[in-house]
Amino acid sequence: MGRRSLGRRFGWLWASYAFSTFGTRIAFDAFPLIAVLVLHAGPAQVSVLAAAGLAVGAAVAVPLGPWVEFRRKRPVMVAMDLVRFAALMSVPVAYVFGWLSFVQLVVVSVVVGAAGIAFRAASGAYLKAIVRPENLVTASGRFEATTWTATVVGPPVGGVAIGILGPVATVVADAFSYLLSAAGIRAIGGTEPRPERVVRAERGGVLEGWRYVLGHPTLRLLFFNTVLVNALIMAPAPLLLVLMVGDLGFAPWQYGLAFAVPCLGGLAGSRLAGPVVARFGEHRVMLVSGVLRVCWPVGLAFIGPGAWGLVLVMVVEVGLITSVGVFNPVFAAHRLTRSATDRVARVLAAWTVTGNAVTAAVTALWGLLAALTSARAAIALAGVLLLATPLLLPWRDRGSQAVGGGGGRDVTARGEPEDRDQDGDREPQDGDERGGDVAATLHER
Repeated sequence: MGRRSLGRRFGWLWASYAFSTFGTRIAFDAFPLIAVLVLHAGPAQVSVLAAAGLAVGAAVAVPLGPWVEFRRKRPVMVAMDLVRFAALMSVPVAYVFGWLSFVQLVVVSVVVGAAGIAFRAASGAYLKAIVRPENLVTASGRFEATTWTATVVGPPVGGVAIGILGPVATVVADAFSYLLSAAGIRAIGGTEPRPERVVRAERGGVLEGWRYVLGHPTLRLLFFNTVLVNALIMAPAPLLLVLMVGDLGFAPWQYGLAFAVPCLGGLAGSRLAGPVVARFGEHRVMLVSGVLRVCWPVGLAFIGPGAWGLVLVMVVEVGLITSVGVFNPVFAAHRLTRSATDRVARVLAAWTVTGNAVTAAVTALWGLLAALTSARAAIALAGVLLLATPLLLPWRDRGSQAVGGGGGRDVTARGEPEDRDQDGDREPQDGDERGGDVAATLHER
């Protein structure tokens, strides 16, 4: 069976995502490396840099949700790409003239983080407008596969670039990837109706996104589950670096290899998501992969020195990343389906803001915990807590329902036919871009 075409508009959106994702992965950990190699920052400053970018960026992004919701999405995406390009390019310019400071790195990290939240909110809403509900899992799977491919390829390329061209080389590559992304979004073309401005809803801002999520029977559970799981997976990551490279004596290239190769599992999982959903159903696949993804990290507490320790890390990471590769597209499609069209941007913004803030807080807390106990003990505790998170998955299948904004009522998907242009892309209907509650069926990032 041939590869399913999702239309020219999706093709350009996917290409834009690929440009920026590869640029970001090439610049993996660029700011911490610059802080250490150029500014001679210590562990505390590097931790502040990581936490501040997430926490302050999330806070700055709070008013961006309603701003995105009631504007055409493509101009917003282009603007956010250009903001990220300008912010990132300020780093190599300051480096060349000897002006670079730790404060600038923090500020740029915050700006890039906030713009990224606004971009994701706009792109999620736009994806729902141009792709048929039954194709959303396929579309999300392609984004997921791109993410894992970039994660395998990007960091090694970035390491070589830093070795040859200097510490800010990857930041330049990342900046120009956003220019390419903006050009791709501009190339989509076509018309996009202006969403109707609803004053009462607009004033609700991201608070309306939180209210909507917490009032929805399945989104509420997924919200708590995904925020906690992501935080408990990400928070021990710096501690694992300390344990492997500092305590157990693994070389940096071994550490990188232990996490780069398993990303092939994410690529395989994202390709598998569509077929298994078609065979077993979205809800069952989301539950099984959601449980499997949290069964692995506790194994990281048993790492030892030598080859067997490295093999253990790779086995654990393959299991974790493959499960995540399946779960993420299914979850993302499910979230879009259950979100009313006139609230998608605020839902995504509220979700990302919360996720970033919680991850920042848990990362700082786990650093303190490791200082009081040990890196291994903190990693073990995160793994044990992850085993309890499946209790927050939506075990009851409530069907493809979206909660209305006014009275919390459930509304099923509309049955009208969709108009498409000559390329096969979905033309957004008036009801899709304005008001009204729409539910559909969908897939991932």
